[in-house]
Amino acid sequence: MPDLLNLQTLIAAATSGSFAGAAKRLGISPAMVGRRIQALEQEYGVKLIERTTRTQRLTEVGSRFLVKANRIIDELEELNDISRPDAEAMSGRLRLSAPTTLGIKRLAPVMAELAERHPALSVELNLSDRNVDLVAEGYDLAIRIGELKPSSLIARRVGSYHFVCCASPAYLDRFAVPERPEDLRLGRCILNLNLVPRDEWPFETEGRESFTVGVRGNIEIDNGEALRMAALAGAGVIYVPVDLVADDIADGRLVEVLAGWRKLVLPIHAIHPSRRFVPGRIGAVIEAIARGLRD
Repeated sequence: MPDLLNLQTLIAAATSGSFAGAAKRLGISPAMVGRRIQALEQEYGVKLIERTTRTQRLTEVGSRFLVKANRIIDELEELNDISRPDAEAMSGRLRLSAPTTLGIKRLAPVMAELAERHPALSVELNLSDRNVDLVAEGYDLAIRIGELKPSSLIARRVGSYHFVCCASPAYLDRFAVPERPEDLRLGRCILNLNLVPRDEWPFETEGRESFTVGVRGNIEIDNGEALRMAALAGAGVIYVPVDLVADDIADGRLVEVLAGWRKLVLPIHAIHPSRRFVPGRIGAVIEAIARGLRD
């Protein structure tokens, strides 16, 4: 019977596209990745991966072998979950990708609570505002903000992402406080490059009629914390997630404007690769995130 570590290494190498990528994912050296795959090839007397100095690809036998390897790992995970029905016995490792601001403000505390409740469960939280390729990069789970494109991924809505307009007291002392969204044209705005388009800010009337307002500014930023710091420095009005600036507004460092106008609300989804069986630890993390976002 093949060594399970060797099977997991083959899966990591095949999905990451390189021995170096597999090594980073597994926390071992590229040389160890090569030795484990070589051990599989020697055990079965077949070539699984063909490598050159620049590329690698699965052989025909390797592709069929990979399907069986994934099935074996899935079955073992299912067996572990069946034998450990108690949620408090949750164990294993999970790689999670999430947007930066949401991860810092909301998900990090959820992970801390999970670590306390499930000491045998290891969660690797990677924060980035780009959409990772779950399969190719070896992620078990990702949190996405916004509407999802059609795909084979399994998605569950776990929350909503609310936006707010705000500025520093110093800025509002220099420019008129906007009373209507159209008044934003009279002042300076710091453009959020994560909004598309960046210079058209969405609002809704009390009757829930949607419209956008064209804004302008000479600063454009693609990072939430940098947008926050620019606003604190008095550079203009920002249109950002509530999570990013809630503490600043509460403490008076920033002032909410246009509070009577509804801003952007985006869905938050947890997504994972389509699989016949979903390990219990993935379900437990999704539940914890959904609960944390509700709280």
